[in-house]
Amino acid sequence: MRHVVMISKTFVATTAQRQLEELARQPGLRLTLITPPLWQADDGGVQTFTPTFIAGYRVITTPIRANGRYHVYHYPRLGGLLDVLQPDVVHMDDEPYNTATCHALWLCQQRKIPALAVAWQNILRRYPPPFTFMEKWVYRHVAAIIAGNSDAAMVVRAKGYQGPLPIFSLHGIDPSIWQPRHVDPPEQNAPFTIGYIGRLVPEKGIETLLDALTHLPLRCRLQIIGRGPDAERLRARATHLGLGERVAWQPYIDPQQLPPAMRALDALVLPSRSRPNWREQFGRVLIEAMASGVPVVGSTSGEIPRVIATAGALYPEGDAAALATALARLATEPDWWRTCAVAGRARALTHFTQATIATQLAQVYAEILAPAAARRH
Repeated sequence: MRHVVMISKTFVATTAQRQLEELARQPGLRLTLITPPLWQADDGGVQTFTPTFIAGYRVITTPIRANGRYHVYHYPRLGGLLDVLQPDVVHMDDEPYNTATCHALWLCQQRKIPALAVAWQNILRRYPPPFTFMEKWVYRHVAAIIAGNSDAAMVVRAKGYQGPLPIFSLHGIDPSIWQPRHVDPPEQNAPFTIGYIGRLVPEKGIETLLDALTHLPLRCRLQIIGRGPDAERLRARATHLGLGERVAWQPYIDPQQLPPAMRALDALVLPSRSRPNWREQFGRVLIEAMASGVPVVGSTSGEIPRVIATAGALYPEGDAAALATALARLATEPDWWRTCAVAGRARALTHFTQATIATQLAQVYAEILAPAAARRH
């Protein structure tokens, strides 16, 4: 029985925990999650770990130092936990250049435990000391890196990493949570609700979505769910454009209420805009909408075109007129709306379920442990 220890702040989010239940079902695998009791998100919110979907695996909550500081946070009690748990492999769910990853791998090296990391960073960036030194050390000692997108794989290769590099998303959906909405679009004289769900920051391109709304019929309304430092500026922009009554703002929604809120939308948009230091790394809200039978429209930033593929609509990032055209087609062509809804659901179930990701993870662990098993024989 292989004992895998997953070290991750991701699973403070309740819906993400389904992935670990699926992973715990993999044959010959015993799983322990090490997670902080809470995480201070960069939008000012605090996510508290609530053990909801924890069937089949053990959970250990342990404090982290520098909570909310993405590059320097780490787990001060991790060494003692590894001594007690004695895992066969450690999955450090963070980037190679972060303190938490370097610290965890250093502890694993001392104990001769193979460990893997993940990479999402899809822009070739050079980090200042000490992060660049930590990153290079991790590349030399890590057993594998899982790249969450194809550009991230190219980045770690360009930086000199030569080891195993499987490429697949670690973001998944549970079809029992993200269930499809009704199969028909709203009537032509009924309101058509366009949604955005995510952080309110400039790189998410919400201003483009507001501009696009000015080109759409009055029946088209916008529901924005999220918070962030750009909130007041975006509200002012909506008022300036005369969109006040057509835009609804909801700063926060309980994660448990997000699936029904998603099903209430008629379309979802991810209008991300690339910046010199940022491109969209995945866009988890897209697969949640697709699984919910909600047609999606995304910009061409980063990984978005690969996530949507042919199961939705794409437009050149920053092009409000093109975005308006894509949304107008969904609002006025019921057959096209149904095609996108069905194709999106099918793509989500084929490529992005938690069960699919769990199977891929189990294969990575098996490949890491295979050389050690061969040496024992």
